Amino acid sequence: MSALKLTQIGNSVGVILPKEILAKMNLEKGDTIYMTEAANGGFRLSPYDDEFERQMEAARRIMKKRRNVLRELAK
Repeated sequence: MSALKLTQIGNSVGVILPKEILAKMNLEKGDTIYMTEAANGGFRLSPYDDEFERQMEAARRIMKKRRNVLRELAK
């Protein structure tokens, strides 16, 4: 576990992530991270948007099911 300190950034408050955490999460300056509420009442930070991933999985199922239609439309 890492303790992170809140710091004033302009009119907002932010968290500075150590280099080691950025490297493990494969993040760079300007990247977006997502915070989701965990079942235990805590929060989780992730470079992946869970909602977007669910939408993409639905799209993949549709594309697989309708592969022939999509192939015809691509002509």
